Amino acid sequence: MLVDTSKPIPLDDHLCFSLYATSRAIQKLYHDGLSKNGLTYPQYLVLVSLYQYKELSVKDLGAQLSLDSGTLTPLLKRMESDNLVIRQRSKSDERVVNVCLTEKGKKKREAINSLPEIMVEKSGFTKEEWDTLENLSKKLFINITE
Repeated sequence: MLVDTSKPIPLDDHLCFSLYATSRAIQKLYHDGLSKNGLTYPQYLVLVSLYQYKELSVKDLGAQLSLDSGTLTPLLKRMESDNLVIRQRSKSDERVVNVCLTEKGKKKREAINSLPEIMVEKSGFTKEEWDTLENLSKKLFINITE
């Protein structure tokens, strides 16, 4: 066993708190670049995914971002009203709604391309440390969501 549960664990020793605090710090670090471009962090993640995959169904986008449709649908509606994305029903299956970036959405994505570099620089990690962190984070996510 990795954790001694015979007595309560102090807050600083909770991995969940460390990951939560780190996630909030990352979002805060990205805030200036995102707000200059009129984006929220979840909108940024949508732009990143759609730029990479060109087009995704709302269901696939939600799975990729770990967002349920109750959160994702209003987010996509706001992005559509800002002319960043287009939502359209699939021609082959009317139940499926696909989402893709507009030209404005693509330009927005390209304008914020350097945001991850800020975090990498601030981390002080070597390439090997960064790769290890990424790999372990992905492994943890996969293991706890199965």
